[in-house]
Amino acid sequence: MRVVVAEDNVLLAAGLELLLSSQGFDVVAITGDGPGLLAAVEAHRPDIAVVDVRLPPAFRDEGIRAALRARRDHPGLPVLVLSQYVEHAYAGRLLADTGGGIGYLLKDRVSRVDEFTDALRRVAAGGTAMDPEVIAQLLAVRGDPVDALTPREREVLALMAEGHDNAGIAQRLFVTDNAVHKHVGNVFHKLGLSAGDSGHRRVRAVLAHLRRHGGTGSPGG
Repeated sequence: MRVVVAEDNVLLAAGLELLLSSQGFDVVAITGDGPGLLAAVEAHRPDIAVVDVRLPPAFRDEGIRAALRARRDHPGLPVLVLSQYVEHAYAGRLLADTGGGIGYLLKDRVSRVDEFTDALRRVAAGGTAMDPEVIAQLLAVRGDPVDALTPREREVLALMAEGHDNAGIAQRLFVTDNAVHKHVGNVFHKLGLSAGDSGHRRVRAVLAHLRRHGGTGSPGG
């Protein structure tokens, strides 16, 4: 799998290259700014781009803007965004892109190699990967109808939003597939969503609901 990395921190960029290479990924380019990302994507046509939210010169949302521009220029380009903090406004801008192949992880997640590479592969395949902490904060500020969910249904909702399918949820919660199917049906019913959605379409439906029924919050520091 061919990967382009946009990260201005030299040590982190080198660490990402070493980690990804050791896991069988081919890091074809590393760049430290938005224009460099666009040029690298144009030159290498990677399977996925890993992008820091904040890049030079202003270190605000240059990474997000460059990632969205790259997806406009190359429709369907999978993008996994890395952030130091949960930045609701920036996550919302990324999630507004409904083309699939989207991920948003905190940088701390990189050290959990299996979780990070699993998320990378899921996004590259057109799925969705949301950091559990992002989902937890979104759920924490929502009002009704999320309040109507049971604790177990909230767990299922969070795992759905991370991008896991029913089998993956069952494995993580140590329950049967049938139990997960029932919980998912309850979640969709209580949130007023169509249970017919599957895969990343289902995840996007959940995330769209969470964005619609609560504020985006302010960006983190």
